[in-house]
Amino acid sequence: MAKKQQAIQAIRGMHDILPEQSPRWHKVETTIKAVLDSYGYREIRLPIVEKTELFKRSIGEVTDIVEKEMYTFDDRNGDSLTLRPEGTAGCLRACLEHGLLHNQVHRLWYCGPMFRHERPQKGRYRQFYQLGVETYGMAGPDVDAEIILLSDRLWRRLGIRGNVELQLNSLGTIEERAAYRDKLIDYFKRHLDLLDEDSLRRLETNPLRILDSKNPDMKGVIAGAPELMDYLGEESRNHFNELRAMLDDLGIAYVLNSRLVRGLDYYGKTVFEWVTDELGAQGTICAGGRYDGLIEQLGGKKNFAIGFALGMERLLALVEMQDDFQVEPTVDVFMIRVGSEAEKAGMRIAEQLRSELPKLKLLVNCGGGSFKSQFKKADKSGAEYAVIIGDDEVSQGVVSLKPLRSDREQRNMPVSELIQVLSEWLAC
Repeated sequence: MAKKQQAIQAIRGMHDILPEQSPRWHKVETTIKAVLDSYGYREIRLPIVEKTELFKRSIGEVTDIVEKEMYTFDDRNGDSLTLRPEGTAGCLRACLEHGLLHNQVHRLWYCGPMFRHERPQKGRYRQFYQLGVETYGMAGPDVDAEIILLSDRLWRRLGIRGNVELQLNSLGTIEERAAYRDKLIDYFKRHLDLLDEDSLRRLETNPLRILDSKNPDMKGVIAGAPELMDYLGEESRNHFNELRAMLDDLGIAYVLNSRLVRGLDYYGKTVFEWVTDELGAQGTICAGGRYDGLIEQLGGKKNFAIGFALGMERLLALVEMQDDFQVEPTVDVFMIRVGSEAEKAGMRIAEQLRSELPKLKLLVNCGGGSFKSQFKKADKSGAEYAVIIGDDEVSQGVVSLKPLRSDREQRNMPVSELIQVLSEWLAC
């Protein structure tokens, strides 16, 4: 007897989004797109696979992402390719490749899967979905304020503004951080006995990341570290103060977090994060900042850039916690057909309804079944109404409309009247 083959399961950390979950994703995605459209941001669609060199040059070869987390492989031509671990580098690569940055400004967004080989946990997956917003060609703090305003409006539209907090900091310029970096290394070297393994490893290569440690045992030594703000020059201070003044004027609440940093040198000046305490350890739902230096690092001419990325899974988890979060039903009308003539007529009528009422969500029973079994399917579908067609209705030239979620009476009517009634009752 042949051995039964074991069913193949999804790769660990790569999850399915089932049909019952998709409407929630659609609602959030539709809201995001509406907000982005209202600010004049345009969509760019990017490849999932890029040359590995792109991420080595942008993220850095001595980072955990490049050394441990990227899905990298050689293709048949011997080229090293990587599933994108983030979207900023690919977006900037596309703009440079197609000449979009020469004497132009752009406001762009993209959304799609990213890939990192991390330890899976709630809100963190090996394939995860990320929305990225990027702007190019604008140097002033006004565009910094704009993308913060955009994200603030998004939280309000999704009903979670009261559940998130805006944290803000300035990283200054590369030269200002270099001076601060030396002071920071000197300070931590005087407290080596208090540093954990990760911090000791980062001390010479990426000491600013020590400030971002999530280890509670590190809080004391981090609290005593020098402040980056003390090393900022006049231009960096002015940029940050102007941004704060704009946010104050617009009523956007924020918290100054001097320990909010980025581990990559191309970041400078404004950095911000939207955080929540309702998702456990994965508290950051959106992170952004200026990355003017990356453009030259990838071979372009000196220019200006700021953007943010948000994790869709974390955002959705936060949105779904709201009591008033509801999605529209996926089906408006379920059509029941019993009898050979009814099955033929029902399909014609269904197509007529879809033509006359383009917004109507109509599910037609296929595969036969009794009236009783089809009514069970209609109820399970979540439809507001059932359109019932039997051979008797066909001979009389009518259909029957039965409300499934209200006290309205069941009625027989010709198709022309059905179209009018559904148009009024469903506003389609």
